[in-house]
Parts: sequence; C-alpha cells; structure tokens
Amino acid sequence: MQLPKKFLLLGSGELGKEFVIAAKRLGNYVIAVDKYPNAPAMQVSDEYEVISMLDEVALEKIIRKHNPDFIVPEVEAINTEKLMELEKEGFKVIPTASATNYTMNRDCIRELASKELGIRTARYAYAESAEELKKVALDIGFPNVVKPVMSSSGKGQSTAHSLEDLELAWNNAVKGARGNSTKVIIEEFIDFEIEITLLTVKQWNGETLFCEPIGHRQERGDYQESWQPAFEESDFRQDTLIKNAEAIAKKVTDRLGGAGVFGVEFFITKDEVVFSELSPRPHDTGMVTLISQNLSEFDLHLRAILGLPIPLIKQFGPSASAVVLASEDSKSFCFEILDNALSDGLTDLRIFGKPECRPHRRMGVALAQASSIEFARQKAARVSGMVNFQE
Repeated sequence: MQLPKKFLLLGSGELGKEFVIAAKRLGNYVIAVDKYPNAPAMQVSDEYEVISMLDEVALEKIIRKHNPDFIVPEVEAINTEKLMELEKEGFKVIPTASATNYTMNRDCIRELASKELGIRTARYAYAESAEELKKVALDIGFPNVVKPVMSSSGKGQSTAHSLEDLELAWNNAVKGARGNSTKVIIEEFIDFEIEITLLTVKQWNGETLFCEPIGHRQERGDYQESWQPAFEESDFRQDTLIKNAEAIAKKVTDRLGGAGVFGVEFFITKDEVVFSELSPRPHDTGMVTLISQNLSEFDLHLRAILGLPIPLIKQFGPSASAVVLASEDSKSFCFEILDNALSDGLTDLRIFGKPECRPHRRMGVALAQASSIEFARQKAARVSGMVNFQE
C-alpha cells in the first residue's frame, strides 16, 4: 500500500473528525465536506468544502474537482444516486455506493433485511400522512415507535402509546427528517433487555472481524451513553447471543459488500436477537472504543479501507462513554472543565468543536475505564457532568 491517499469525507461531524485524525496519523490527505462551515472534521482536515450534499450538481462538482482515491460518507443526507452513477465511472465509494444508498433510508435496509434476507426485525409499516399513520398503527399495535425513513442520531423518533400520541409522533418525524421526504416508518415496540451495537469490520480480502458488542442507552432516540463489553460476565447467555448477532451482521454486510466498519444495531430480548438498524460507517455508540480498544472504530475503518492488516483487536476491559449535551441555543459559548474532571488516570474527554449549540446537541463525550461496567458508566457520567457551558 502506497501512502498518502486522498479522502473526500462527506459529512464532517464528530465521527468524521476522529476519522480524519486517524487518517492524518498515517499521512493521508483529507478534504472534509458539510453543509456548514467550521464543522468539527474541517478543523483537522487539509481542505474543506461547504455544500448541500443532497445537491447532485454541487456534489459531482467537488468530486470531480478533487478526484479522491476514496469517497467516505459520514452522514445519510447525501445524493446517493449520484454516488452510484460516479462509482460506475471508477470512483471508490466506501463501503460501496449501493450500501450507502440502502442505508440512507430506513425503508430500504429494513426491506433488505426482512424480506430479502429473512432476518428477524420488528414488525413495521410505512405512512405518508398523519391519517395513514393512524390506520397502520392499529395493525402494528401499541406501544409503537415512529421514525422518519431518513434521519440521523435518532432525530424525529418517538414512542406512541395510544392514538392520541400519533399526531405529535407524526410531527416529530417530519420535523426530524433529512431531505424532503415525509414518509415515516412505524415499528412494533420491542420489549428488549438491552440494545447493542456490533461493530463489524469488513475487509477487501480478509475475514469479517467483530469488536466486543457495545451496550447503549438512548433518550429522545439519541445515544446518551455506551459501554463495552455490553454484557456482564455473569450473563450465561452471552456467547450464544453474540454468535447469533455476529451471524446476522455478517449476512447483512456480506450482502452490502465493500470494506470498512459497519455499526449493526440489535435489540436483545429474553430469548432472541432482533435486527434494528445498520450504519455503513463508524457508529456514535462506538466512540467508547476511543478508550476501550487498542484500535478505535476509526482506526479500524481506515485500515479496512486501505487494506492494511488488522492482526488483533484487543479490548481493555469495562469501559464507557457518556455524552456532553448542550442545554440552550448559543453561537458564542465556552466550556468550563472542573479541575478534578480528569483527575482519574483512566478517564478522558473529547470536545467536538461544534460552532453552535442547541438543547440536547452532543458537544463532547466523556470516556472511562474501570473494574466493572457499572463503575465505568459512573465514571464517564461524572466526567460528563463536570463540563459546563458558559456564554
């Protein structure tokens, strides 16, 4: 492998920033793209471009301008039809343009998993109006979960417990959608014990690799904390559960093809593993790997893309992440980090560098290791709570 390579990163949030850092450590050249200036990944890249990535003309223009070795999507809001067209010309899209297109919309990946591959998912239906949502909700039953077919980080997701909740759920889904679609997906509510993310590493020519499963907790449809490993050692079912999840993840990612990290999400119930969603890129819950593994999900994504060896993924023991959330709208703010926030040598902190904050927006993440999952989660939450915002 000859380096440097040129990467065009489509989406420049916190996940993109960590990927750029990993790429730059090996001397690569990165152009970061997003719809607003001074996005986190732009702050550490070689160049940046500000466009709407849904605009096929603007997207094609910058791809041809920079002629990258690899096009690496970081978000869903991209004109994937244009990526598929350009891939046929020889541009390399990670993992593939088809995989990006499938996973941009929840309906596409759900149809592929459930109908084509026969994988157990929550029962689901679609609606394109508030009235249609009420009709299909009666078939799905209550409670249920309503989501936009295209969104990120849980935006627009809500749980409806009765018909009276559906109007608000519809409005939330439409408001939280990316792009112009008003189509929503309504899903059976799964009574799960834990949600996990299985980071699945596909290589161009090597075997598919898996990280230790990551447990996570969500609020408002967005991740708040994650921990690795997901299961306590006392859970006698974990070997079977993990093997089942790995088999499903491999089946889906083999179908999608390409190389890189896939974040495959599952609901774990008392007696089954239920496929939830998939991202063809590093996953927000996987930020815990910045402290929990010898190779973070961003290092693994880079190595898989470049075809570099991944001889060992070593997990260091109970580790956790906890997000740092903003509480109000502001374009002029600073962080106050309390003196003893990082006094424990097994903790760390990442401030993303987003130029604006708003209520519940992720602005950073606290990281911790400990002797148990419980203690690691407590540590990470403590560090997160010691970061204050000031005007």
